[in-house]
Amino acid sequence: MAQKPHYHGHRKRLRERFLKGGSRALADYELLELVLFLAVPRADTKPLAKQLIEKFGSYADVVSADGARLKEVKGIGDSAVIALKLVRESALRLSQQQILNRPVMASWEAVVDYCRAAMAHNKTEQLRILFLDKKNNLIADEIQQVGTVDHTPVYPREVIKRALELSATALILTHNHPSGDPTPSRDDIAMTREIAEAGSKLGVIVHDHIIVGKQGHTSFKAMGLL
Repeated sequence: MAQKPHYHGHRKRLRERFLKGGSRALADYELLELVLFLAVPRADTKPLAKQLIEKFGSYADVVSADGARLKEVKGIGDSAVIALKLVRESALRLSQQQILNRPVMASWEAVVDYCRAAMAHNKTEQLRILFLDKKNNLIADEIQQVGTVDHTPVYPREVIKRALELSATALILTHNHPSGDPTPSRDDIAMTREIAEAGSKLGVIVHDHIIVGKQGHTSFKAMGLL
């Protein structure tokens, strides 16, 4: 009888450890191994998982990486990219469900968690806006602008125009700093004030502006900037 490849027993042991101890029982590369099991059924995925961690830095960075960059790692094909991106999209969907159809201001930690999950690992800046109704329930979550590695063009009139189209009475601005440092820049502060001033004239309140990065997040409201 042909001997089974050595990784068959490893896969079984890894699955058992996960079932008993959850994700905390596994290192980042081992979690990636589990995901890759689904896409690479007939190979040892440990070296592949370690290569991904070495290239991108962490589990979160791997599942957030662009598909084309993932394929730069030998052994990563379409099936593996789909499996990795499915993990990220599932996490985003779960985070978003935590803030849908409930007063956003009463679940602030969930809002911050969602913003970080959606944007903290992006390689380019983007402005995401959460539009709220009179009861501060989330009615729309939209990416307003996508920029470069250190700049996002923002047009205050377009932001408020979109709020009025949605019949939103309040909004939360959020964007990412690919550098990892969430400290607001002078341009961030000036842009936020312009949007807040334009909105106040038309009955649209800016509750906060959250900047997210790998090193954490900052809140304009908490910093006294709004």
